[in-house]
Amino acid sequence: MWSRLLGRARYDRPMEFDFGMIGLGTMGRNLLLNLADHGASVAGYNPSAAKVELLKQEGAGKPVEGFLDMKLFVASLRKPRAIMLLVPAGAAVDDVLSKLDGLIEPGDLVIDGGNSYFKDTDRRFKALQEKGIGFFGMGVSGGEEGARHGPSMMAGGPSDFYERVQPLLEAAAAKAPDGTPCVKLLGAGASGHYVKMVHNGIEYGMMQQIAEVYDILHRGLGWDSDRIADQFGEWSRGAFGGFLLEITATVLHHKEDGKNLVDSVQDAAKQKGTGKWTSQEAMDLPVPIPTIDAAVSARDLSSLKDERIRASQVFPAFVTAAPPPVVDQLGTALHLGFLATYAQGLEMLRVASNTYHYGLSIAEVASVWRAGCIIRSALLPEITRVFTNDPGLTNLLADPKVAVFAAENLGGLRTVLAAAAAAGIPAPSLAASYNYIIGYATPRLPANLIQAQRDFFGAHTYERVDKAGAFHTKWGQE
Repeated sequence: MWSRLLGRARYDRPMEFDFGMIGLGTMGRNLLLNLADHGASVAGYNPSAAKVELLKQEGAGKPVEGFLDMKLFVASLRKPRAIMLLVPAGAAVDDVLSKLDGLIEPGDLVIDGGNSYFKDTDRRFKALQEKGIGFFGMGVSGGEEGARHGPSMMAGGPSDFYERVQPLLEAAAAKAPDGTPCVKLLGAGASGHYVKMVHNGIEYGMMQQIAEVYDILHRGLGWDSDRIADQFGEWSRGAFGGFLLEITATVLHHKEDGKNLVDSVQDAAKQKGTGKWTSQEAMDLPVPIPTIDAAVSARDLSSLKDERIRASQVFPAFVTAAPPPVVDQLGTALHLGFLATYAQGLEMLRVASNTYHYGLSIAEVASVWRAGCIIRSALLPEITRVFTNDPGLTNLLADPKVAVFAAENLGGLRTVLAAAAAAGIPAPSLAASYNYIIGYATPRLPANLIQAQRDFFGAHTYERVDKAGAFHTKWGQE
């Protein structure tokens, strides 16, 4: 019935679809098909005839229809309407909202599922709220495969509107090992997009540390890509294994014309901005996230390809010694580096929740990341447990079990960093993780000298450990 009815060239009456999607790129189309697989009748809009036709082809036999006309698309949806946008962040979202103006009505719901900047989400929420239209931001993670078969989704906004689409989203979401859907209304306001932003920052940190370990194995120890792939495959099945390690093994093994393709890929990494937003926002809060900051800077440095080539011709050789065989310690280094990166991102979310009144549960955030998303790993069930048992925990590293593990294994990370330095191989994010861990656990840091310097040149005052109050000194004068 559906295929016959939806194949008609003209519509004598509006079709009443359960859910609408604007944006039929890879993510939007696959998520729409996922929803259809779980019983929802769905409609999609895109100005590209090719993308609309692809949706129809892939949705043949399912309750799926595609539209080139925005007005017909909106009219086809059951009231009150639920429409999701999966379009590029920024001006494209505002453009779509302006085109929907006058077509949607009070009580309708619009969901922004892209990687929008959280302050833009706040602005859009307020503008639509004045018109009686529901709006919330929802981060979607998992890439093409996740969207089609089960993503992790991080929603933020008004609970009454979320509850209307909750059954659909839970049906389409990835399922954790205990069967829990990896989608949740995490908090108020723009919290969904904020959590997704930090998720992406953590992703930057984890990917950079994986790349640094690859570099040590490849340039430092002389391993070929297949041998390195086997090692990453082994780690992916271990205590800190997860999606990023799995795909690293796959990427390194992939052949083209009989050669490992990764060896021919240009070493200049691109980025879309969410990692940068995470660093910028962390500085504004302020919350230290040095592993993520180093990862963002490393991508920036990689883009200076021509400059790096010229500099390499001027600088003397960096290598002072061949690195020792540190394979076991490399696994430890990645394990600790991942823990430090999660710790930084989750502490940022805790502080942001207090600052912006999001009402986030860190345990719920970690729980939603257990399946479907890019940063899923074997560490997240334990992290979820830690914050479930102690919701007021300020930092993952303050958990006694995590702290003992970190302390017992810091030597392995330190050995890796020493080996990398001796071999002239940069490891900025691994080093940032090491310094973050030891800095977080150091009761007295040298900031006392910085405070004294600031008071010297700017009369900024300082506090003392032996007296209460703010002090200013004429330094150098007895």
